[in-house]
Amino acid sequence: MRAVTLILVVLLLLLQYPLWLGKGSWLKVWDLHRQIEAQQQANHQSQTRNATLDAEVRDLKQGTAAIEERARTELGMIKRDETFFQILEYPPLQKTEKP
Repeated sequence: MRAVTLILVVLLLLLQYPLWLGKGSWLKVWDLHRQIEAQQQANHQSQTRNATLDAEVRDLKQGTAAIEERARTELGMIKRDETFFQILEYPPLQKTEKP
């Protein structure tokens, strides 16, 4: 009777091996699910970035306001007959202690 129990336990362990450590094991399935979630998050970020860039391209193609804004902020350009004022902020003077 003891030999039959031992044989059944060994068979059970042999049947469990592929489930836990084999080619299609639970551990590999869990790891693949984790990789899929990470890739889906990266895809979502890329889609958001692409939508923003697409909206910017459409705005640049259709209107002049976006082009004017870019020229002002990135290139420092001004319109004809427009006066440009630049306000410089200096760091505050530090007080020196007298001995």
